[in-house]
This record gives sequence, structure tokens and C-alpha cells, in this order.
Amino acid sequence: MSTERTGPSVTAGEREMLRGFLDYQRATLAMKCDGLADDDLRRQSMPPSTLSLLGLVRHMAEVERTWFRRVINGEDIGLVWSDQGDYQAAYDARAAAGSEAFAAWQAEVEQSRRIEAGAPSLDVLGHQVRWDEDVSLRLVMIHVLMEYARHNGHADFLREAIDGAVGA
Repeated sequence: MSTERTGPSVTAGEREMLRGFLDYQRATLAMKCDGLADDDLRRQSMPPSTLSLLGLVRHMAEVERTWFRRVINGEDIGLVWSDQGDYQAAYDARAAAGSEAFAAWQAEVEQSRRIEAGAPSLDVLGHQVRWDEDVSLRLVMIHVLMEYARHNGHADFLREAIDGAVGA
């Protein structure tokens, strides 16, 4: 697999710019995983951490589902990887298949894109149960963008440790 990544517009309006930067970060995570076998994707950073590239992909599926589907769309659905609502379960990718994780992540990304595109404005509100607070689509997009950016930093180190690949 070879991921195509397009840089976001630096002159677009707010919504298009947020969408562009979010898609850029999504593509960055995919690029960090390109060409790796499941064993490499499951390789953990260092004990006691269970952090792995596959775990990051699984985690970001949870992030997409939680913020777009559960918060903005108000869907009453569980998490992708835990029936008990354990957000940490996504990081445990020891027995996970890469194809399953990437399929789940891509499905959640597509749902997120659909929800965002269908919202009349960035001012649409959803309820974040964990915070017991209403939040705007704008905040959700920024929050998810920040999640990707932070975890893509982790992905940089994980990939370098696997095969020495560094860079964007």
C-alpha cells in the first residue's frame, strides 16, 4: 500500500482548512504504516508500554467514532474494540490483524467525513458525555486533528525503530 497525501490549502476558509488538515493527518498515519507486515505493525515501543502502530490505528478508529458518531451525531453505539467502554483496549494490538484494524479505521473515517459534510455549519452542537458538556463540530474537528498530530509523533518514533524510515 502506498498512501497519497495532499497538503492542505493555506488560503481556504475555516471549514475547508480544518477538513484539509484533518485529512492530511489521517494520511500521515497511513503513510507511517505503509509497507509493514502485521508483526511490524504490532511491534511495541518499550516495556511497559503496549504502544504500537497498529494500536494507534485502532485508537484512532475509536477517536473518530467517539467524536463524530457518538458526540456530534448522537449515535448510541459502543466502542469499536471494547464492549466495556475501555478506551485503552484499542492499544492492545498483540493479536489484532492489520487488515481488520485498517478496515475499521477507514470505515470510521468515512462516517466522520459524512457527518461533517452533512452538518450545516461548524457551530452544530453535540454532547460529550464524559465532559457533560455540549461541544461544537469546530471543537470536535480541532480535537481530532490534535489527536492525530500527537499520535503521528508517536508513529514517527515507532516507524523509525522498525526500519529506520523517518520524515514527513
